[in-house]
Amino acid sequence: MRHCNEQAFRSQFEFLKRQFLQDGGLPFTDVLSRETVEQALGTVEFAWNERIYTPLVTLWIFLGQVLSADHSCRNAVARLIVHRVSQGFAACSSKTDAYCQARQRLPEQFFSTITRIVGRKLEDRADKQWLWKGRHVHMFDGTTTLMPDTAANQEAYPQTWNQKPGAGLPPARVGAIFSLACGTILDLKIAKYAGKGQGEVTLLHEMSNLFSMGDVLLADALMCNWKVLYSFKQRGVDVVTRINKAKRKADFCCGKRFGKEDHLVKWKKPHIRGAGCAAQLAMPRFITVREARVRIDQPGFRTLSMVIVTTLLDPVEYSKDDLANLYRARWKNELDLRTIKSVMQMDCLRCKTPELVRKEVWTHALAYNLIRTIMAQAANRHTIEPRSISFKGALQTLEAFQPMIAMRGQFRSTTRQQFYEQLLTAIAAHRVADRPDRFEPRRHKRRHKHYVPLAVPRQEAKLQILKGLAKN
Repeated sequence: MRHCNEQAFRSQFEFLKRQFLQDGGLPFTDVLSRETVEQALGTVEFAWNERIYTPLVTLWIFLGQVLSADHSCRNAVARLIVHRVSQGFAACSSKTDAYCQARQRLPEQFFSTITRIVGRKLEDRADKQWLWKGRHVHMFDGTTTLMPDTAANQEAYPQTWNQKPGAGLPPARVGAIFSLACGTILDLKIAKYAGKGQGEVTLLHEMSNLFSMGDVLLADALMCNWKVLYSFKQRGVDVVTRINKAKRKADFCCGKRFGKEDHLVKWKKPHIRGAGCAAQLAMPRFITVREARVRIDQPGFRTLSMVIVTTLLDPVEYSKDDLANLYRARWKNELDLRTIKSVMQMDCLRCKTPELVRKEVWTHALAYNLIRTIMAQAANRHTIEPRSISFKGALQTLEAFQPMIAMRGQFRSTTRQQFYEQLLTAIAAHRVADRPDRFEPRRHKRRHKHYVPLAVPRQEAKLQILKGLAKN
């Protein structure tokens, strides 16, 4: 990537850092460093000419767009106009064509590279008190997201076989690895909703290079299979999951017993068919795992007992209660996915081509990681854990401080530091209550308006209205 104007690059980079508190004397200010941005810019093949929508400006607008309640491109361009006028520059066109073309020019790898680096740097610099027994715990889970019903999206992410053509929106499967300590997204994969090689287990194996020796994988019952446990153990990564009752049952009458319903047992390698058979034949016939049954006596909980399966075999260092508390923390993964889909509105995307859809997902992940970085700064300043701070509260506070953040470059260093402290104090004040035994009915009190579901393509429904065959 070639910088035609070093001064413009430096100015735009410093402005981007200020938006997410990546300057000054705060901790974790090296997460969004110049080296990080330049490594991402290395994926851009075209030269940086004197234009309004440079890569950094486009990235800033895109981040603001996914963080805003109004995800429209028109609102995003309007914010750029306000910024340029406030800085003494001429206002650019209010049309969105140039901005959309700038997003198309930037490769998907530009967004994925900077997202992975930001998430990885924050996880590597996490306080040791935030870790589980001094070890990094990574949680994996999958979710789905919808996108506009265009021909290109339907071709790349087709609907399921039991849906009528054109009656629904194209779905995509997103598998993501989250940090238990900081909540950041370390990596993600996007695939079709259905089809061979599109499942969550396949996505996890494709991201397995992210894990380092000594890490711990925390996952749901879908990941409780022989190959996942063996492959991650070969990497020096321990797995904590829950037994898949549909495929296996725990028998505590056999194996090496540690205590009541806590034992070591050997799992036999399943019968192998199809491609990859030769490589899997070289694997051992058995692996040793630990099974421990945990009972839940709290009224209101659906699950009364579960069997935790893990490759953490030492009962002294990792007691049964330790495993139960760790697996209970897996619920934070569900809350993280709910946050990025509901709070950041990633449940239904806006872009109309598959490539832009993937860029939009990566931009949501980058914005999420940068907010998590600010939460880590507030947690470090007030000696609390990042997980105890409300993500939505941090997002609302940062949005309220945005007018002052835009003017922060005009402050003196002492005034700027005071501003930082006030902002972080306001973010740290929004705490998530510790309610481990809370339960709520899964019902809505507010009645929804009764509309007839659109069970045919929209164009067909319009024709029916014109012909008087259906009501509008």
